[in-house]
Amino acid sequence: VQLQASGGGLVQAGGSLRLSCAASGSVFSIGWMGWYRQAPGKERELVATIFRDGDTRYAPSVKGRFTISRENAKNTVYLRMNSLKPEDTAVYYCKAETYSDPWTTGPEYWGQGTLVTVSS
Repeated sequence: VQLQASGGGLVQAGGSLRLSCAASGSVFSIGWMGWYRQAPGKERELVATIFRDGDTRYAPSVKGRFTISRENAKNTVYLRMNSLKPEDTAVYYCKAETYSDPWTTGPEYWGQGTLVTVSS
């Protein structure tokens, strides 16, 4: 399974970006999907997750500004980021849980990361 992330770039504070991450490869289904980020000199942190039924979770720092969504038919997860702040600058990684059959979880996979830079 491969996760291909895209949509990063340079944006001014207060601006918006939308990240996408598409999963491809041989797998029965995709379970939860999520976005993490890692800023320079900091540990990777969870930003948002979405379960297959659409239930979502957000880090307090992004709640109300970021929206995670998914298209199950396309095995794709999105992250809409509004009201961006300089402290949102980081490499953003997607992650996905896989199922090898309806009852058995398989490996989790990471995307390659996409850089988001927010200028002040």
